[in-house]
Amino acid sequence: MNASSSETPKLKSGFTTGAAAAAAVKGALRFLIKGSAPAAVTIRFLTGETTAISVHSCEKLDSDTARCTIIKDAGDDPDVTHKAEIGAVVRLLKDGAPGEILFTGGKGVGRVTKPGLEVPPGEPAINAGPRKMIQEAVLESIEDSDHTGSVAVEIFVPKGEELAKKTLNHRLGIIGGISILGTTGIVRPMSHAAYIATIESSLSVARAMGITEVVFSTGRRSERLAQTQWPHLPEETFVQIGDFFRASLRAAGRSGIEKVTLAVFFGKAVKMAQKIPHTHAATSELTLDNLSRWVERLAGDKPFADAVRAANTARHAFDIMMERDPKGDTGIIDQVGREMVGAGAEFAGPGIQVRGVIFGYNGEVLFDSTSDR
Repeated sequence: MNASSSETPKLKSGFTTGAAAAAAVKGALRFLIKGSAPAAVTIRFLTGETTAISVHSCEKLDSDTARCTIIKDAGDDPDVTHKAEIGAVVRLLKDGAPGEILFTGGKGVGRVTKPGLEVPPGEPAINAGPRKMIQEAVLESIEDSDHTGSVAVEIFVPKGEELAKKTLNHRLGIIGGISILGTTGIVRPMSHAAYIATIESSLSVARAMGITEVVFSTGRRSERLAQTQWPHLPEETFVQIGDFFRASLRAAGRSGIEKVTLAVFFGKAVKMAQKIPHTHAATSELTLDNLSRWVERLAGDKPFADAVRAANTARHAFDIMMERDPKGDTGIIDQVGREMVGAGAEFAGPGIQVRGVIFGYNGEVLFDSTSDR
């Protein structure tokens, strides 16, 4: 039955790189044990749910070794690894404990080089969730077979090094490729869980390296400006939080970080100043209403405030404000900055210092809540 035009289409879930890796392992084992390449394999997610995953390619390399690949399907969730090929080379070993798995990372799978992550330095970046799914796939596959030894599993991603350039893996100390991730195996569209997990991992790496102060930006451009502003700070200090204002401050509060600097453009600062937890563009109308009230109170100029309220975007409002008040005499931007710092401190909780820096769209610093640098 077709949904009516007034209904919101249901977003399609997908599966993680970890689930794809587990499916590739199971496909290779099926080939070795059953003697024929499977068209699909059934994988059990860590939630207990199961799904059939199509096998992209499968070949036997010798009597004890097979290689299979899966095309990752992230569903309707935007994901840099959507449609990526994830593979496994599996070898049945005659020695070793039954069911023991020897993990290695092949081409395109990153290697951990910094402390603070779920996987210790020196190990392939295959997290605990995927390892558990792979282990279950191995045990299920060999349960009724004659194999009594261990199993060597090499996970690889043919274009992993290229894909890793679109991630922040290098910041986390993961080099040479992507991470094999997934806490459940399922990709829930728009859950944002992966992004928040990246923020938490960045904070964990920073703390493990003895860093107690971090700089939060909302994207690459604001981060570049922050790095130019404070070139003496190590790379791990800088964390991109996207739209996740409240979640990132709460994560910082839990992590043991002592100081957070919010280094953002004016548009994001206005939303943060109004305690908007997730600073997506969809909140812009309410944002401008509130900003215009501050303008009217501080500037005492209703036509000016009305022009700000009628602006198309926060940046448009900023341009109007700069034209009317280029020297900042009315203190509107300072008001936004102070409110942003207050909101950040509230979200972070006690015991953490919050500093605010607002950049203009030409890269100039418009507001800095402290003068300690």
